[in-house]
Amino acid sequence: MITTYPESRRDDQVDVYQNAAGEAVQVPDPYRWLEDPDSPETQAWVAEQNRVTQAFLASLPARDAYRERLTGLWDYPREGAPWKRGEHYFRHFNPGLLNQPVLEVATSPTGLWRTLLDPNTLSSDGTVALGSASVSRDGRRLAYGTQSGGSDWMTWQVRDVAGGQDLPDQLTWSKFSGAAWLPDGSGFYYAAYDAPQDGGALTSTNRHQRLMLHRLGSAQAEDTVIIERPDEPDWGFRAEVTHDGQYLVVHVWKGTDPRNLLWVRPLHSDGPFTELVSDFHASYRLIGNDGPLLYVQTTADAPRGRILTWNVETGEQREIIPEGPNALQEDFTVLVPGGLLTVALHDASHRLTLHTRTGEVRRELPLPGLGAVVSLNALPDDPEVFLAFTSFLSPATPYRLSLPEGTFESLSDVAPAFDASAFEVTQEFAVSLDGTRVPMFIVARRGLNRDGRNPTLLYGYGGFGISLTPAFNPSRLAWLERGGVYVQANLRGGGEYGEDWHQAGTLGDKQNVFDDFIACAEHLIASGVTSPAHLGIQGGSNGGLLVGACMTQRPDLFAAVVPQVGVLDMLRYHLFTIGWAWASDYGRSDDPDMLGTLLAYSPLHNLRAAAYPATLITTGDHDDRVVPAHSFKFGAQLQRCQTGTAPTLLRIQTRAGHGAGKPTRLVIEEAADIWAFLEHHLKLQSGQATSS
Repeated sequence: MITTYPESRRDDQVDVYQNAAGEAVQVPDPYRWLEDPDSPETQAWVAEQNRVTQAFLASLPARDAYRERLTGLWDYPREGAPWKRGEHYFRHFNPGLLNQPVLEVATSPTGLWRTLLDPNTLSSDGTVALGSASVSRDGRRLAYGTQSGGSDWMTWQVRDVAGGQDLPDQLTWSKFSGAAWLPDGSGFYYAAYDAPQDGGALTSTNRHQRLMLHRLGSAQAEDTVIIERPDEPDWGFRAEVTHDGQYLVVHVWKGTDPRNLLWVRPLHSDGPFTELVSDFHASYRLIGNDGPLLYVQTTADAPRGRILTWNVETGEQREIIPEGPNALQEDFTVLVPGGLLTVALHDASHRLTLHTRTGEVRRELPLPGLGAVVSLNALPDDPEVFLAFTSFLSPATPYRLSLPEGTFESLSDVAPAFDASAFEVTQEFAVSLDGTRVPMFIVARRGLNRDGRNPTLLYGYGGFGISLTPAFNPSRLAWLERGGVYVQANLRGGGEYGEDWHQAGTLGDKQNVFDDFIACAEHLIASGVTSPAHLGIQGGSNGGLLVGACMTQRPDLFAAVVPQVGVLDMLRYHLFTIGWAWASDYGRSDDPDMLGTLLAYSPLHNLRAAAYPATLITTGDHDDRVVPAHSFKFGAQLQRCQTGTAPTLLRIQTRAGHGAGKPTRLVIEEAADIWAFLEHHLKLQSGQATSS
């Protein structure tokens, strides 16, 4: 049992805010010094926290067993869905335990595949990842962005596909950007920021993004500024060149708000853009075009989404697919020869439909089971469509969909050594505090004995319109094999039922998300799946906020909590890197009307002397999305407030960030630590550990 934690110095820092009544509200912030990740004092504190945590985790008998089993479960070929450019096909591939997947190229979607880019060769520890890849229309050039040590910052380079050599081009300080090639492959559009001040790369706010055009062979300093808006520092720009090469279309975004602007102009024009959408009232996404006729998906007057055509020459709009009972998925509507493919959510799992280009339903295309499409690659003039499909018990598998027949052909038959037939997935619904019906997926051994003694992990997110669909994760298999239950909740704040479902979990209604999660926990207890002594909760990023808020509101309901890279200080989140962008979901503490709401649930500010569940807080020292100060300050305060015997531990990974691009080696190590921690505290009988 932990009896002594590293000393966490407390200062007398007090901030003054104004509430809706115009009153001054004083809020202490004694651990402000932990916001500087590079100070010697913070680094010494981190080292001591890690020392205590690693000593505890090393004492857990299940830890080595999990590492061994997880290594075996991860060691199988993982093939991404191919995509086609010119005469070449491309895919991401990991033969098993590589830290980073490689990018491969072939002249057929079935191979023979040749390695085009292997990120594992770019660093000795596997912490340089391929963040983005875009191939020119003719398939001759690859623009690729790499990220180092978990940071969101990308460096763009260009590689010749035939020869595999890099061109001299190198573009730095790009973030939240893809690459949109010119039709002739002579250059591409990307987004960039000014270089941060010395020492501020991982903490300074990210504002004033610019849309740039880079011509191959030129220096970055010579790139053309296509759009910059000093009067709108929070605007960002995503460029898209239509497949026929006629138009440049720009999606203008503002933070994580799904509402955007849509601008268009002829590709080779230097004139002003036509602002098809000039105010942030709904989301608009370009699907494709037939000449001047754009196909656009929008939530305007349709929170579950609808599709319309928009003539850029006449301005005429015409709805072709009206809003239906299921939420259309923005990233998975594509033009195909003579038609459109749509993916929609029905109770948090996907449905695939083929339409004509005027919107009539041609046929429903049955997917392999209860699961989700994770990628959909198509060209408007090519009958070959490639997609990857996954479920809780089957890995993401690439398929070739032939049109117009609608026939599926699996391009892979590999899977980890795991007996999926021993387990089952069921869907149940909890009733939240206000009567809202909240779905959850329960993954467990067949014939689960509902005696209230099953160690159960409840996972959730509930924010930014992000939907949690069925997805395969090798690490969960080890938990299931050892007798654990995994539950995934679909909370308000997500996008499972459209934009209304999202908005019902934002701003002044954010408490709905926590109420939904607590209702799911209570449902699992009432239905005999588990009990508070056997129930743990986990969430990452906004999900870290979720579990942090729920553990402070209902510490009696859970035995273990794992907040990962969590947003835990709701009064200062907006002051670092891209945090300001989340205000559309959260609101800000400098808004008097929101201060009371944020103070009511901010995990850091709601810790009081109490017996809290066992807590394992995880973060990365290079996380420049949710800076590690959130986890540092919350952990220090929780260690101070804990009156019970359960441990409060911080696991701080070096050379790691928010999660994307994390090397396989580190993923396995972290998963083994988390599962061993949960097994110990949720009293999993097959792996019961001795007290430590």
